[in-house]
Amino acid sequence: MITYDKKPNILVIGDLMIDHYLWGKCDRISPEAPVQVIDIKKETTVLGGAGNVINNLLSLGSDVGVISVVGDDDTAKELKSMLDKEGAKSFLIEQKGRKTSKKSRIMASHSQVVRYDHESKNSISFDSEKKIFDKFQELINRYDIILFSDYGKGVITKELSKKIIEYAKKYDKKVIVDPKGEDYSMYKGAYFLTPNKKEAQIASKVEIENDETLKLALEKLKEQAELHYSIITLSEQGIALLKDEEVIIRPTVAREVFDVTGAGDTVLAALGFALSLNNNIEDALEFANLAAGVVVGKIGSATVTLDEIEEYKSSLNKSSIELHIKSFEKIEKIVKRLKKQNKKIVFTNGCFDILHKGHVSYLDVAKSFGDVLILGLNSDDSVKRLKGENRPINIQDDRAYIVSALECVDYVVIFDEDTPYELISKVQPDVLVKGADYEGKEVVGSDIALETKLVEFVDGKSTTKTIEKIKKVIK
Repeated sequence: MITYDKKPNILVIGDLMIDHYLWGKCDRISPEAPVQVIDIKKETTVLGGAGNVINNLLSLGSDVGVISVVGDDDTAKELKSMLDKEGAKSFLIEQKGRKTSKKSRIMASHSQVVRYDHESKNSISFDSEKKIFDKFQELINRYDIILFSDYGKGVITKELSKKIIEYAKKYDKKVIVDPKGEDYSMYKGAYFLTPNKKEAQIASKVEIENDETLKLALEKLKEQAELHYSIITLSEQGIALLKDEEVIIRPTVAREVFDVTGAGDTVLAALGFALSLNNNIEDALEFANLAAGVVVGKIGSATVTLDEIEEYKSSLNKSSIELHIKSFEKIEKIVKRLKKQNKKIVFTNGCFDILHKGHVSYLDVAKSFGDVLILGLNSDDSVKRLKGENRPINIQDDRAYIVSALECVDYVVIFDEDTPYELISKVQPDVLVKGADYEGKEVVGSDIALETKLVEFVDGKSTTKTIEKIKKVIK
């Protein structure tokens, strides 16, 4: 694993854009034409293009600067405001008549119906090139490493790329490039590029079918762009590195793959982050693979944190069920991350000794009140104090394992106190759930949660009745 004993400063140069989403649902077809009518319920915007690299760097803990060219339009103002809000230092050059990139997607039931783009794709003007290079010369000593996030929208021209890479070398600054197009000679002298397999095949003119053709493609790219290292990202297979005439493949180990959107941006950010801290290339690749393994388990263009990477690495040797059982410290970090993603947090608690239908029904209803259900589980000592020396029947580790295997339960945290107040204080849930028997009574933690909901129990189902039935059978 990499070492990170300081906060890196990383400069991103590339194509910035806004990803705009209109979320809704479709209940009918238009009478005017055979098209869906989407009833829009919500509108969201996030940084796209190089902005996804920036978001990943910020979430990893970097200080980030960004140089780009935008238009003299309202989208540029919105983009600048978003960068400021995220905490990136933006150095944006306005070019009159240029359209700042904004990609709008209409979504119905989480499926994309249509996308429409508003942007300029032609190369930036000579004057804008000069302003970028002047700004780069002014800033170079502030940053540890430079990342090119080239989306082919015209910001990184061949001449500008050449000048920046040559100037960076004079100051012993590495330039890492996520490339675009077929001509990688425009990135000549970069430390390395991060093309995916398809991009590498196009640029190298080599069909990658086996280890031999993979090595040939890596060699051609290294020669074509005069790179220090040659790298090709291989999606779920990991990352291939040509080092000292040997091909090294660092595999990505993803527990579940939901969406590969933005994984390339995460790899670029993770490699830049690791190398800016003077880690070696092999350690940087391992770190980038772990980061990619995290983001492909999320939906949509995603970011990753150091805590997530550390947790993910340790999880690779655990069962998927055990991953849902968290400590106080871990759940606090997880909740902070979830709230940044605007997830609605639901909390409930109990002993859950001898799991039965009533428990499962209760938890299923509790989950319906939000996006994530966190269950506080009384420890063995806590249960004894509440229910007597003969309880619990099942020890806390067994109870935690069983309830965490339920589809409706996202996380389980064992607490040792008589009440879960301390745990609720750390979770700060949106919704606190208790049984309907608390009607008219004070619910512990209701002063912390935004709302409290009471859930009816299934008639005739309880652990006590189950124990009584077992005793009768034994007699």
